[in-house]
Amino acid sequence: MNMTTNIRQVGGVTIVDISGRIVLGEESAALRDLVGDLLSKERRQILFNLAQVNYIDSAGLGALVGAFTSVRKQKGELKLLNLTNKVHDVMQITKLYTVFDIMNDETESVKSFAQSTAATA
Repeated sequence: MNMTTNIRQVGGVTIVDISGRIVLGEESAALRDLVGDLLSKERRQILFNLAQVNYIDSAGLGALVGAFTSVRKQKGELKLLNLTNKVHDVMQITKLYTVFDIMNDETESVKSFAQSTAATA
């Protein structure tokens, strides 16, 4: 299944619902392009909802890390929401769970952006 995305706004947070596979090729490139587009529109609080991601390879992980780095360079935040068991296991094996804020509840995730923005103000 190819990767698909749906973008929605909740308050000041851009939620990207991702489904399918995040793998080498079009999928990882599309994710990089999507983040670049969001940043160009001044959207710097981004939440990737991975509830429907059924597979991620090393290129997909690289795309997530690249997105995280790009957002940080623009003084923004990127968080992950609703990891599937497979994606969670990969994050643990690669120790990337220490890099990303990983959330399990959308409402709490959105609130966490406001809290972190207030803490840095």
